[in-house]
Amino acid sequence: MNTEIATVIVGMVTDENEKDYFVQKKGITYQLSKNEGEHRLGDHVEGFVYRNQKGQLKMTTKIPRIRQKHYAFGVVTKVRKDLGVFVNIGLPDKDIVVSCDDLPALTQLWPKEGDHLMISLTVDEKERVWGKLASENVIRSVTRRGTKEEHNQNVEAIVVQPKLVGTYVLTTQYQLGFIHPSERYVEPRLGERVSARVIGVRPDGVLNLSLKPRAHEVIAPDAAMIMTFLEQSPLGALPFSDRSTPEEIQKQFAISKGQFKRALGKLLKEGKVYQKDGWIYLKEE
Repeated sequence: MNTEIATVIVGMVTDENEKDYFVQKKGITYQLSKNEGEHRLGDHVEGFVYRNQKGQLKMTTKIPRIRQKHYAFGVVTKVRKDLGVFVNIGLPDKDIVVSCDDLPALTQLWPKEGDHLMISLTVDEKERVWGKLASENVIRSVTRRGTKEEHNQNVEAIVVQPKLVGTYVLTTQYQLGFIHPSERYVEPRLGERVSARVIGVRPDGVLNLSLKPRAHEVIAPDAAMIMTFLEQSPLGALPFSDRSTPEEIQKQFAISKGQFKRALGKLLKEGKVYQKDGWIYLKEE
């Protein structure tokens, strides 16, 4: 077994052809593309060695950030339900597979093309290189603590661990965040990029996040929906008011009574509707 697969080595240029140099170490020869720079016979070259898709031993001087015991984010390029997901770590002719055994049991939580995974590399006894997802301890080791000053701020983050108790994410500022199931409409998948807001900071510095919009951010679409219902009504009116029951409002508009009252208040203030005898009416232009 070649123990130097997926490591950085220094070898000597022993031969060349029109396209490649041949770099040797311990009697093993690796191909190095001439597109990566000029060398002469006898030069010592540092590079990352691996087997490409064709099984050829290759070297690249463009050393990837993702290596054995070196974690970083790579981009998902392909998904195969029978194998796992392929991740681009920067090699010119090979993507790395994260096995389906290491992915969530629910395939709907698997990453999609374009998602990002934090991985390192591992090599099995057959010299196959696999992607290894970062564990919770690894993720925590690279994070910084959240502060109370960040409360109510918007953050961008990548899902690093979907769990039954909730979703853990890593923000672009390398802070660990947690999304409780009550603070999302659907469960985000592993590797998905999400936009969230900070609703609290735990004593251990983990940000409590929400994927739900602030109350004032849902008024506009809710108000627009009510206007649509009114405009489609033959009478230009609806038998609803702020005294309607939550069940009636949920059945008609699929929103809570609180959302309905805020949206209705906005329309009343803007002079677009008026209320009379438990009905909402469109105001004539």
